Amino acid sequence: MKAKKSYGQHFLHREDIAEQIAQSLTHRERYDRIIEIGPGKGMLTKYLINEWKDRLTAVEADRDMVEYLAIHYPRLKVVHKDFLKVWLNKVFDDGHPFALIGNFPYNISSQIVFRMLEHKELIPELVGMFQKEMAERIIAEPGGKDYGVISVLTQAFYKGEYLFTVKKGAFNPPPRVMSAVIRLTRKEVENLPEYDHKLFRRVVKQAFSQRRKMLRNTMKVFIPHEILMEDDYFTIRPEKLSVDDFIVLTNKVDIWMRENPTT
Repeated sequence: MKAKKSYGQHFLHREDIAEQIAQSLTHRERYDRIIEIGPGKGMLTKYLINEWKDRLTAVEADRDMVEYLAIHYPRLKVVHKDFLKVWLNKVFDDGHPFALIGNFPYNISSQIVFRMLEHKELIPELVGMFQKEMAERIIAEPGGKDYGVISVLTQAFYKGEYLFTVKKGAFNPPPRVMSAVIRLTRKEVENLPEYDHKLFRRVVKQAFSQRRKMLRNTMKVFIPHEILMEDDYFTIRPEKLSVDDFIVLTNKVDIWMRENPTT
């Protein structure tokens, strides 16, 4: 079974790393099912299925890999579909929460995170292998070049942890980049502040659309420029704002829009 570029496949061949990834699910009291994304030939699957058995579901887009898994893991439930097109709220009939895990295809790894955010009420935890650069962006802190849209939107709801780095030689064929495994753990709902989540997403994306410019230049799509010029808060650049700061900014925009509905 050769890896296919069209699916972004790089098969992990290090048993110790596969076992370490499987053991990185640490909040198991919060869910009783897991979904493995892109299992390929099942290197990680073998360490998951022993514990999770029929509570494990794999999602695989490559028909050849689906057939391979059917032979080598006949008891494994496999959904033959692109993960980004799966109705996650219908994978398990009982609507139970579940974790996501996998050696993610790097060409869709950021989209997997955004998909998780769309279904955050169902997903308390994610453990995944990413391109190292993407992993660092997801968990980046304010102030650095890695901090951006995916950092803010993810950290608004999840705590990120960098677990370990994986070298190119751990894969066949080896990728051109280093890899890293991170864990995302959903924050407790009662500890989250109240704000308009859809507007928050719009504000964050708009702020980083011109990341080197001050907020008074990017927020004028929401608030008139002359109003922004009166408030020193809008002289900050987006990479300096924490998640809490972006929530404050969202509420400022929300208040203005509510008070000036025809502006």
